[in-house]
Amino acid sequence: MNTGVKHFGLKRHTADKLFSLLLLLPAIITTFAFILIPVIDSIYRSFLEYRVRNIISGEPGEWNNFANYLKLFSNGKLVPSMINTLTFVFGVVIAQFVLGMALALILNTGIKGSRFIRSIMMVPWVVPTIISGLVWMWMFQAQYGLVKYLVDVVTGGRVTEFAILNNPATAMFGVSCAALWKQIPLATLLLLAGLANVPDDMLEAAKMDGANAVQRFFRITLPYMKSVIKVTVSMSIIENFKQFPLFWTMTGGGPNNSTTTMAILSYREAFVSNNFGSGAAVTTVWMLMMVVVVFIFNRIFRTSEV
Repeated sequence: MNTGVKHFGLKRHTADKLFSLLLLLPAIITTFAFILIPVIDSIYRSFLEYRVRNIISGEPGEWNNFANYLKLFSNGKLVPSMINTLTFVFGVVIAQFVLGMALALILNTGIKGSRFIRSIMMVPWVVPTIISGLVWMWMFQAQYGLVKYLVDVVTGGRVTEFAILNNPATAMFGVSCAALWKQIPLATLLLLAGLANVPDDMLEAAKMDGANAVQRFFRITLPYMKSVIKVTVSMSIIENFKQFPLFWTMTGGGPNNSTTTMAILSYREAFVSNNFGSGAAVTTVWMLMMVVVVFIFNRIFRTSEV
């Protein structure tokens, strides 16, 4: 085969590379314009004293080195929001994986109505996040919510106070329930697709050799699903790190800052306190924390494959 055929005066190999680059050009421009440049700009502004007056007057912010970061650590706002963010992320990601895997295994058995369940289970995922937050906020309403009604039915009305979102000890749990309701369907379908990669003959051979269901799951099913699990969990980590609409809709960061995550703190600093430099500092720490968590997860996952 002649590989030296020229297209528009270029060799075929060079022409293919240029054509591939041309196809990737819109994605590269979009990434630079809407992701990299805003991230760099946000990091730069985190070292500035930059407020509303600077936007109105058009004056550049005043360089203040690490003053924004030092103030956030000294006033006790940043560390609690970091703890709340990590608690929410790890709790939801673990619960989502366990419940999603359980549902995927059930649906993979071919139970009656499994096709119908697959077709309707994506409804929570396609519902806008703000609408999901409003629905769950109404369900958790302390006086006439559905959850309060069910508790009254079960306990015979003996529980008089049942305000999940108004209690600092349970508010994070309430938001986590809403997040799980919305995210589990997609995780289930991804894991269900991964189960299709597990060879039936391997499972049958292991069963004939005396391996029970638990042994087959951990020694055959999970190893064949590692790539799907890695993608599913990574997506879940990123999605929950940047979760803002549910918290703002359901609790606004309260009560008593018990659900103030990095997303909520960044919004408050930038648009409530009108300190865009401080808000950018929170966003920078928030982004770095997410990158570190994803990096550690990938390292642990890679080590487990060796």
